[in-house]
Amino acid sequence: QVQLVESGGGLVQAGDSLRLSCTASGRISDTDSTGWFRQAPGKEREFVAGIRWTGGPIDYSDSVKGRFTISRDNAKDPMFLQMDSLKPDDTAVYYCAVGGFFGGWNPRMFASWGQGTQVTVSS
Repeated sequence: QVQLVESGGGLVQAGDSLRLSCTASGRISDTDSTGWFRQAPGKEREFVAGIRWTGGPIDYSDSVKGRFTISRDNAKDPMFLQMDSLKPDDTAVYYCAVGGFFGGWNPRMFASWGQGTQVTVSS
């Protein structure tokens, strides 16, 4: 199983930017889906951005489209989430995950998760 470690979270003001990183130990296949999810207090974990397979289509949730950018050059490289124009509603614990797309970004289809990194955006 893949071990994932996120970093880069912090406390910022609305309009600021942050860049999250996700490093992996263990083997990630080129056919694996990799993505970022987030969970705010009292809410379910939700999809943020993902890469369906290495070099494949990239998806974003409607709430972050145009503001966040996910990147990963190949299966061996770290995965990043560039977050611009942050809003207070973006406040959450952000997780990177490895798993399967299977027609949608369902957190239950992702077996490997990092410990999460806190992002707090003040107004």
